[in-house]
Amino acid sequence: MHTDTNKFSWFQVPEDIKHLLILAAQSWDNTSVSEQYIQQALVRTEGNTDILVAAYRFFYYKNNYSLALQTTYQLLDKIRESEKFPDKWEELKPILVSRKQESPIRLYLNAYAAAGLVLAKLGEIEQAKEISMRVKEIDDKHDFGAGILLDVLTRPAEEDD
Repeated sequence: MHTDTNKFSWFQVPEDIKHLLILAAQSWDNTSVSEQYIQQALVRTEGNTDILVAAYRFFYYKNNYSLALQTTYQLLDKIRESEKFPDKWEELKPILVSRKQESPIRLYLNAYAAAGLVLAKLGEIEQAKEISMRVKEIDDKHDFGAGILLDVLTRPAEEDD
């Protein structure tokens, strides 16, 4: 079967990787097969950010939150390394605030907020709250959804009548 990989031109990866992603999408109903294609794409691209984002989405929508979180951490580590971010939040926050309109920083904030969401799904509520609060402090335009997650996580339980 011939697959037109040109329609996925935004991915800056070789055609064989695009083909793997298309095969994963085409075999969506067979999770084990589609996951094999995603895993092959991850191995062959050695941490390409577009593929990490695609893999995160795949695992998230397949409700495989452990792999979604693992993939998100790989993406965060890759950006942290390429941008030479400090390890401590107190040092990192001003960098993120001052550069939040730059593409790699936006991707970092999106991935960090996504990690908070996945942690919440995994029941790690305190970690999810911490991440959501951090992103919300930077996200004055509500671009990353951390405020909504924080509201949900901190909403008082509804009382029964």
